[in-house]
Formats: sequence, structure tokens, C-alpha cells
Amino acid sequence: MLFRSVYNEFVKIAAKPRSYLGIGSIVILVSIILFALKADGLSFISFVTASFEQTLTFQGNILNGNLIAFIILQMLIIHIPLLVALVTGDLVSGEAAMGTIRMLLTKPISRTKLLLSKFIAGGVYTLLITVFLGFMAVVVGKLMFGSGDLIVLNSDGLVILQQDDINWRYFGAFTVAFLALLTVSSISICLSCFSDNSIGPIVATMAIIILFTIVGTLDVKIFDGIRPYLFTTHMASWRSFFEDPLPVNQILQSVTILLIHNAILIVVSIIQFNKKDITS
Repeated sequence: MLFRSVYNEFVKIAAKPRSYLGIGSIVILVSIILFALKADGLSFISFVTASFEQTLTFQGNILNGNLIAFIILQMLIIHIPLLVALVTGDLVSGEAAMGTIRMLLTKPISRTKLLLSKFIAGGVYTLLITVFLGFMAVVVGKLMFGSGDLIVLNSDGLVILQQDDINWRYFGAFTVAFLALLTVSSISICLSCFSDNSIGPIVATMAIIILFTIVGTLDVKIFDGIRPYLFTTHMASWRSFFEDPLPVNQILQSVTILLIHNAILIVVSIIQFNKKDITS
């Protein structure tokens, strides 16, 4: 029964025009970035590496698909949460607003299983968005620019990764990025359980992301205790896969905190949904 409910929820997602905004936006944004870098990418690379050219000599295809994918992921991962929240934010509140939630609960399925099916369907949609972003960034990027070593500039300096040592790093990076986006999905569904308005949970989700991001970036001592536990602190943890040596403990900590956030949000949602008044 749960599988059938998940299928029905995903069909509902697929039937909404806004569900295709994410895919369409990724296609447009990635295409703009790809063609811009194709037209004038060498100037961009020269600007970034100018401070190192006095001591280092760069040879080979620096502007390659691996670097392009890294740039795309860096630029777009902060915008994808809105695309996820637009779809998952009304999975419960949208049904409540239309009155269809009462009809759903007349079926032989518990409220908990019904809500879990919405979480799973939202997770599948989030996964598809992440995979599609990965396809556009990595696959299309390599088709247009070829492959090569990856040069990454981080806080510790310049890191050069061999092309044979990169694919697994992208897999890990997109996995952590998916967990971060899944947390956004869980937040919007959780807020949706407290609302009968479709817009409220979407706006509130983005407001929480902005608030937590500000708290996480402000160099204020009072926030030092909570900063490591904010999910926004770990939304950029995908970058850790492009460090050498790999900070395994840091990555595991980020994954653990994101999973804990998702678990707490699911439990809170179940409690709220089971006592939600659907008669009004």
C-alpha cells in the first residue's frame, strides 16, 4: 500500500507544471554558463590563475569539463533549494487547501504511511533534480570541453587533481549535495504540515535557509555553539571531496548532521500530521 501511495504522490508531482521549472531552469542556466565559458572561458581562467603564474607554469587543457562541472556546481547549488521547495512545499498544504486531504485519508492507509509516501516522493524528485544537474554539469561539460586535470582554488591554496582521480569525487560531491537538498525538501514538507496555504511553506523554507546562512557566516562569538549544527553550514560540504588529502571525518560529520536533521523533521511532521484537523 505504501508503494502505491508513493507512486500516486509522484504522479501528482509530475502533473504539476511547476515540477518542470527545476529541469527547465537547470537547462537554461547551465547552457548560459557553458556557452559563456566556451566563448570567453580562457579570460576567466587567466584572471583566477594570474596570482600563481609568477611561480607556476600551467600546461595542458586547464579549461576542461572537470573544471566546468565544478564551476557549475559552485554557482547553481545555492539556487536549487528554491526549485525543490517550490514542488515539495505544498505536498501537504496544497491538498489541505483543495480539500483533497480528507478524501486521501478515507483510503485504507494510515496518516503516517501517507505522509511518508509524500516524503519519499519528494525525495525522489530531489534526487532526479540532483542527477539531472550532474548530467548537465559533468557529462555535457566534458562533451563540450573535453577532460583533463582539475585545478581547484580553496582556502589552503591551489589543489591539482589528476583526471583519473576525479569521477568518484564528483559522485561523492553530488551525493552530499543531494542530502543537503533532501534536507530542504524535508523542511518544506514539515512546514507544509503546519499550513493550509501552499505559498507559506515555500516562503518560510527559503526564509529559514537565508536566516541560517546569515547566522552561519556572521563572525559573532555567540553563534559559535550552534553554527556546526545548522544544516546550512554543511550545504557546501560537497567541496570537501575536492581537497587533498580527503577530510573524511569532516565529510562524515556533515553527512551525519544532515541525516539527523532529516530524521527530526520527519518525526515532527508525523506528529503534526497525525493530529492535524482535516474537518474544517
